[in-house]
Amino acid sequence: MVDSTFGDTEHCSSFFFCLHHGPPSSRNLQPFVGMALSYGLSLNFAFVVSIEMQCKLANQIISVERVNQYMDIQSEAAEVVEENRPLSDWPQNGNVDIRDLQIRYRKDAPLVLHGITCRFEGGDKIGIAGRTGSGKTTLIGALFRLVEPAEGKIIIDSVDISTIGLHDLRSRLGIIPQDPTLFQGTIRYNLDPLGQFLDEQIWEVLDKCQLLEAVREKEQGLDSHVLEDGSNWSMGQRQLFCLGRALLRRCRILVLDEATASIDNATDVVLQKTIRTEFKYCTVITVAHRIPTVMDCDMVLAMSDGKVVEFDKPTKLMETEGSLFRELVKEYWSTSNGTV
Repeated sequence: MVDSTFGDTEHCSSFFFCLHHGPPSSRNLQPFVGMALSYGLSLNFAFVVSIEMQCKLANQIISVERVNQYMDIQSEAAEVVEENRPLSDWPQNGNVDIRDLQIRYRKDAPLVLHGITCRFEGGDKIGIAGRTGSGKTTLIGALFRLVEPAEGKIIIDSVDISTIGLHDLRSRLGIIPQDPTLFQGTIRYNLDPLGQFLDEQIWEVLDKCQLLEAVREKEQGLDSHVLEDGSNWSMGQRQLFCLGRALLRRCRILVLDEATASIDNATDVVLQKTIRTEFKYCTVITVAHRIPTVMDCDMVLAMSDGKVVEFDKPTKLMETEGSLFRELVKEYWSTSNGTV
């Protein structure tokens, strides 16, 4: 039996006849042209399928490579260090003492922070300013131990944070991030995931965040559904929900990592007003995106290339010729068509 790949018996016979006796006359050439076109089209389809299979295989191999990389990632420090746990009311004052802090993201990478040394007094409002890449966010990451210091230390109320567990550290600090995150679930779960607070306390916080009416309009109230990433809430409302989490926990140290970068001015006013009133006696560390948000801070830390350039009161820095903070303010108002 002849293989079906070569078509019917008549065509196959003509094909082998051509191989042994040379090409046929011109009047018998048409069948061979048709056969060549038929095989050519089928070969094109085979090429497409072959390339598609190669692409799928390459994607699957990349997935294996990623899993292999994740297996080699070093784990974070322990969540709890039983022999060195802080007191239940730590931190009491909110003092943050940074001593010769040096940060690099890998052992063979260059330093990102070059010996940062400064002290944030408890209850002060600290603004961290600087251009993109100056090390502002890295400094905040070191405060939460997202990256461990190569040298130096951070001491909060006489406790070296590198000696305690990550859970004990991060659960005592509050943060309102630049990209607000909501989880799929209910409003109550997003504000109080561990179920530590009463409904009355949650409603009170919603009132302070000016979210009370928006939640009351929902039929299920605190049990109203929140979609993944909070897509059924606006960006400003998601940011205010993050503020509500911080208000419920009442941390002595609150970090605002460019929290106003992606919200409108009206929500920014609500956020700043609530922070000034509700966190009056707390240490508030604000990473500046909009310069006006740090103009009323007690102290401003200006950074450049991972180093502290100046650390003083904003009014004094504005009066100093050649001040980096003064230049940043001028640049902000010039791009905003304002005046200093």
